[in-house]
Amino acid sequence: MIRDDIKAAQVAAMKAGDKESRAAISLIQAAIKNRDIELRTGTTPADDDMVVIEVLQKMVKQRRESIAMYEQGGRQELADAEKAEVAVIERFLPQTLTEDETKAAIEAIKAEIGASGMKDMGRVMAELKARHAAVLDMSKASGLVKASLA
Repeated sequence: MIRDDIKAAQVAAMKAGDKESRAAISLIQAAIKNRDIELRTGTTPADDDMVVIEVLQKMVKQRRESIAMYEQGGRQELADAEKAEVAVIERFLPQTLTEDETKAAIEAIKAEIGASGMKDMGRVMAELKARHAAVLDMSKASGLVKASLA
């Protein structure tokens, strides 16, 4: 489980005296704990790793947006700190599909559900997310789906 890997990495970072990694992993654990608290009121998710992956993907997206803003504002030291956090977070994410693999998955789903135009984009995206959410950047996939259906 990804949670176990994160806990092991926390211990390893503490033993190694790696303050940057330890701080980033603490942020990861806090975000996961917050998500767990949010889920207490709803139904229990079937796959715990999916919950953790969603949290990690959201954290990476937030940090990439921050990096862009810091670089625009001329705050390179803050952008570098965010990049270091992204590197730590991405260690726990599964390997994402390449652009070619993503296109192949989109074409397979299009053929399977008979998608022919932009009106079918929602159906294709829903199926793509159901099958490949853990290993896919949905924002990039959205553009590929749109290009494929246009």
